[in-house]
Amino acid sequence: MRNVLLICKKELKSYFASPIAYLLMAFFGLIFGFGFFTATRDFVRFSFQSQMMGQQQPMNVNDQIIRPLLGFASTIALFLVPMISMRLIAEEKRTGTIELLLTSPIKDIEIILGKWLGAVLLFLCVLGMSMLNVAMLFAWGKPDLKPVLVAYLGLILQGACLLAIGTFISTTTRNQIVAGGVTFFVCLLLWLLSWFTAFDSGPASQVVNYISIVTHFENFSKGVLDSKDVVFYLSMIFFSLFITSRAMESLRWRS
Repeated sequence: MRNVLLICKKELKSYFASPIAYLLMAFFGLIFGFGFFTATRDFVRFSFQSQMMGQQQPMNVNDQIIRPLLGFASTIALFLVPMISMRLIAEEKRTGTIELLLTSPIKDIEIILGKWLGAVLLFLCVLGMSMLNVAMLFAWGKPDLKPVLVAYLGLILQGACLLAIGTFISTTTRNQIVAGGVTFFVCLLLWLLSWFTAFDSGPASQVVNYISIVTHFENFSKGVLDSKDVVFYLSMIFFSLFITSRAMESLRWRS
């Protein structure tokens, strides 16, 4: 565990030693902030219009602001994950430092877990930018906290799952651009699978729909914590890291 934490700390420092972390946080904060402004503006406008017309329609901050915003954040993550994960192993292979790692007294799984955890921590830092906006809603409104926490748990699990996939793809090439592009394609495909099966209820379509990351995030966005969704994300993380360890083992034999 000590080696995992050391590699994780080194990986996280390397992100903040370059502009990568700051650019990702600024990009996410800007896009999410624009979405927050638009959602709150429309919420307030609709509330005033309802009062002027004498309508007493219930206004729910969770359903009309927070839930769409966090769903929007899960979409932005599709662009962030490739930029975070593309350098994990590919950069080591490009600079030749992968040979030092493979010949050091550190297990492959420790290298993989350390790098993946470093990427997950950076993702949490980026995701933390959205909490500044959500905190304003708690300061001036009365949203329900539990659905927000469940939705954030879903975002974290989804990001960790996609980062595990990106870690595997990063082991297959020494080119960061190729790793980032392939990771984005795979993440986008997993996101679109639910669209492909939206009007089909056959057994094959149900299996394809189950693989979609959107299908499992829907319950989290509604504030519903379902064990099958948690198991899906954890299983995908385990499987992706497992095949990454096999890829690292093949690199060790070839080096």
